[in-house]
Amino acid sequence: MVSSVSDPARTPVVGLTTYLERAKQGVWDVRASFLPQQYFDAVTASGATAVLLPPQPRPAQAAAAVLDGLDGLILTGGLDVQPELYGAERHPLTDPARADRDAWELALLAGARERGIPVFGICRGLQLINVAYGGTLHQHLPEALGTERYRIGGGVFAENTVEVDAGTRLAGLVGAGELTVHSYHHQGVDRVGDALRVTARTDDGLVQAVEVDGDEYLVAVQWHPEENAEDRRLFLGLVAAAARRRTLRSAHQGVPA
Repeated sequence: MVSSVSDPARTPVVGLTTYLERAKQGVWDVRASFLPQQYFDAVTASGATAVLLPPQPRPAQAAAAVLDGLDGLILTGGLDVQPELYGAERHPLTDPARADRDAWELALLAGARERGIPVFGICRGLQLINVAYGGTLHQHLPEALGTERYRIGGGVFAENTVEVDAGTRLAGLVGAGELTVHSYHHQGVDRVGDALRVTARTDDGLVQAVEVDGDEYLVAVQWHPEENAEDRRLFLGLVAAAARRRTLRSAHQGVPA
């Protein structure tokens, strides 16, 4: 069982990617960085400091600057990944392209891997990771699987049961076997990306979680763990990995953690 980080001197900094969408506040109606509070509540409750990461105009350059100050990275949920990134024709029900967010998150992911920064992907985050590793997506699961079980609509999260494989990093965090999760997505993994290990599925065969083998910390789930305030295990796992990296990096640099 992982636990939250309690030493303020070792508190890791975790970045969370955000939407850049139109938002209203009072007389203002502008594009703004936006992320539901549940995400950063889950991070701070797990013992880390949360930093929001909106899309940047020069993603590679900005990612290099930002990542040097992070100990962990969360690729959050959101609108669909562009099908053009995996060589597919656009489905009529695929969301309009958000090229700025795709480019930003791909740059952050690549930079995090180069630096050994722990990564946690949630819903869209899993899908983007799969695409980054050379995989593809089902653009509309009701068409591919014949079911609306993963997005019932109206802002209500569906509950589904996933089967977590034993002997995986994911099982070390949430246990092996059946797990009830919160779902809200109409896309999902089709061809699994190179080097990604599937660690959970639903009974219809849909990929629900992936990770990578070895020392690299990359865990991604198709569901929304931030919606379960009583269960922070996946966030605790990411924060613990970020704290370890912070300690090791500080020791290597010869400065206090």
